[in-house]
Parts: sequence; C-alpha cells; structure tokens
Amino acid sequence: QVQLVESGGGLVHAGGSLRLSCLASTIIFRHNTMAWYRQAPGKQRELVASITRDGTTTYADAIEGRFTISRDSAKNTVYLQMIGLKPEDTSIYYCHTNWMNVDYWGQGTQVTVSS
Repeated sequence: QVQLVESGGGLVHAGGSLRLSCLASTIIFRHNTMAWYRQAPGKQRELVASITRDGTTTYADAIEGRFTISRDSAKNTVYLQMIGLKPEDTSIYYCHTNWMNVDYWGQGTQVTVSS
C-alpha cells in the first residue's frame, strides 16, 4: 500500500521551531522525489521544499533560508526542519510524491504560529 503519514505540527510562538516528519511506503521512498506543500486559509496550495532521490533540494523563496528538507533512507522518512517561524507560515503542511504517474498526498499536519 502506498501511504504518506505526517506528524510534528503544532502551535508555536513567532521565532520558534518545529520538525515535520513524513513516513512513506518503502516502494515510493526509494525511487521518488519527495516534497512538502502548504495551504493557508484563503490561499492556494504552494510548494515549500522538495528533495530528489540523490539529494538535490529546492526551496520556495518565501522561506528565506529558514527551512531544511532532508531524507533518511533507513527510516523511509522525509523531514522539514523549520526555524524562525513567522505567523505567515501558519498553514496545513502536506507531504507529496508521485509514483507511476499517480500523485500521493499525506493527510496534512497543522502548523500555527502566533505573534
């Protein structure tokens, strides 16, 4: 079964940190690019960060160097380490991959940053 299971969201004050985790099925984790998206109320879903199988990363300009995406092959897990969080980062964060031309999404984890 192809599944993405997210965890690590929560409520933090501005300037705080969180680490999001996405546990993926082995069959897709070993061969696919993994990505984090987010969607805030009234906004369209946007790409935050991605990492390829060989470790190439990309980030949205809006995060301004505050986030780091990484993957642990032994645990089939992709992480998003977030520091210096701002209220504008408040969103539901989704893990994403594509396997055999099918898009797979996690259920989403809520990140709320208070001012």
